[in-house]
Amino acid sequence: MVLYLIAPMKKVSLVVMEREREATLTKLREAGVVHLKNKSVSADIPIDLLGKQARNRMALGALFRYPVKKGVPEPYISHIPDEADMADHILGLVDHKQLLLEELPPLLSERQRIEAWGNFEPRDFAFLAECGLKLFLYSFPIGVLDRIREESKFIIISRDKYWVKVLAVGEKIPEMEAFTLPDLSLSEIKSQIDSIHLRLAEIETRLASMAYHRDVIEADNRQIQEEMEFEAASAGMETLEDESANIAITGLSGFVPSDKIDLLIEAAKDNGWTLAWDNPSTGDRPPTMLKNNPVVRIVQPLFSMLGTIPGYWEFDISLPYMIFLSVFFALIFGDAGYGLLLLGVSAAIGIVYKNKSAVTGSAGTFPDAIKLIMLFSSCTVIWGSITGSWFGIPVQNLPPALRLLIIPPFNKTGPLLEFPFFLRKLFVLPDVVPRDELKTTWSIRFFCFTAGTIQIISARFKNVQKLMPHLAALAQVGWIVAVFGLYFVVLSILLKTAFPPFATWFIIAGVVLNLVFSEQKGGNFLKNMGKSFSNFFSIFLKAVGSFADIISYIRLFAAGLAGSMIAKTFNSMAIPSEGLGSIGLGFFLKLLTAALILVAGHALNVMMSTLSLIVHGVRLNLLEYAGNHLEMEWSGYAYKPFASGQRNKNEEMK
Repeated sequence: MVLYLIAPMKKVSLVVMEREREATLTKLREAGVVHLKNKSVSADIPIDLLGKQARNRMALGALFRYPVKKGVPEPYISHIPDEADMADHILGLVDHKQLLLEELPPLLSERQRIEAWGNFEPRDFAFLAECGLKLFLYSFPIGVLDRIREESKFIIISRDKYWVKVLAVGEKIPEMEAFTLPDLSLSEIKSQIDSIHLRLAEIETRLASMAYHRDVIEADNRQIQEEMEFEAASAGMETLEDESANIAITGLSGFVPSDKIDLLIEAAKDNGWTLAWDNPSTGDRPPTMLKNNPVVRIVQPLFSMLGTIPGYWEFDISLPYMIFLSVFFALIFGDAGYGLLLLGVSAAIGIVYKNKSAVTGSAGTFPDAIKLIMLFSSCTVIWGSITGSWFGIPVQNLPPALRLLIIPPFNKTGPLLEFPFFLRKLFVLPDVVPRDELKTTWSIRFFCFTAGTIQIISARFKNVQKLMPHLAALAQVGWIVAVFGLYFVVLSILLKTAFPPFATWFIIAGVVLNLVFSEQKGGNFLKNMGKSFSNFFSIFLKAVGSFADIISYIRLFAAGLAGSMIAKTFNSMAIPSEGLGSIGLGFFLKLLTAALILVAGHALNVMMSTLSLIVHGVRLNLLEYAGNHLEMEWSGYAYKPFASGQRNKNEEMK
């Protein structure tokens, strides 16, 4: 049973008569197995399709903020002329809403400006002015009133302790700025504002109801995408003879999974196509199609989120990535209590999703992303149990049943246990044996360095398999030997273990193997060895980089330790050493405060641990493991056959 691999591809070329171009593409789309080389949108695609797709996308974007309502849509939706015009209708509502929103601020500003003067009719002022009686409104501090009383004629409208409003008759008050009369009365402005609010509410209601029909627009967009792909494929077919359409021939090329080439051969026989196929050469860039067992496939949502696709000539690291990231997750979160919470929440979400899927008629299964979180959480429960980490509670305060789960290297009491007899010559403990909590931290750091070394060496083993039977594979063996020697250097520096003499010879042997065999990919042996020696400085830097890569796995211990300290800090803040006191009002207030601190503090700790996982755990897999030692560039692109939307959906579900 295959657990994971990059599906092998066949490079295919298809030749048909020019006059059969459209019919051929139709049949080829029905077959749904060929990834066309010229599948991108080109300038030959009709502008109306591009415009319609853009309008649909804008309409879907406008409806995104509205939840899809269940049941029967609102009755007023029936006035939409046709489903094809639904996007235009939505965009029309959005444009109308935008115009209303632009009209509203000036009205609100004007209402605020004249509200203090009350409701009056500005047109009356204009009428009186035409009759020869000019009136002017003023508002100024009360202290100014005595100064202008003898200079101007005015009527006091209102006054308070600080301000006074007056109506000047005939002429303006010198050196005072008159109130600018509005175009509309206060009641008219309020009426317009209310009208705009009503129209905005009506538009919001209509848009919310339109969300019920979002799937119609999405289906229309899928159909448009298929038409665009068809037009792009047609434009990408090269006419091989410059003759009339009756005798001219045209062709296309692409890639087909090896296990599906028979389907294309049958289609070629049935339709009279000329078909040629071969294995891709190293100069080709076939698409990547991952064929993972359902057990391994659960890691794919993480790859999709990161946007990482291995190149066709690179490695599918789905299984080792999932295994090591599960270990890293457990080390970073480090707490069995957190693991149980995440396991319970993810299981509940999965059950709800499964039941919901069953009700709608689809297959009721847990989503892969939920399965992945459950795997991570289970590993965290196991790690937290054997290290005695439960919500940052001191080990001595744990129930006896939980203390029994702690294994000796992490029990924080007594000296470190000796290594098994067959490993004692490899690992010699430091002269000063740590005790208590130092014992646990020493063991966890040893575990981190060991796990990192295993991951790095496994990457080099993959390179050996890839390069066989070329002599260059021996250079990768050299890296394996050198990394093993550097591992003991790290242990001796950071964990004070005795440095074994053979480690020095391992490092030297690894560098020598690289100097001799790193360029042995065919040709003259001595000439290639000369090229290798010319790269001595680069090889030396890679050796130093490998040493740094092993040390970098200490970040797992540091992130886990930080989370543990944060949990203990919040515990001590919530429940002081003297306790919460005797039962009473104060006790219950302290209890409520303690509960809030514990919930908020541990929730923050979980979020910080999640961030640490992304920053450290994912980095170790993508950079140190895949980038530095598997030498992957993640240059791949996904296999997307030229097929109808339904066929593509069926392929994804397999």
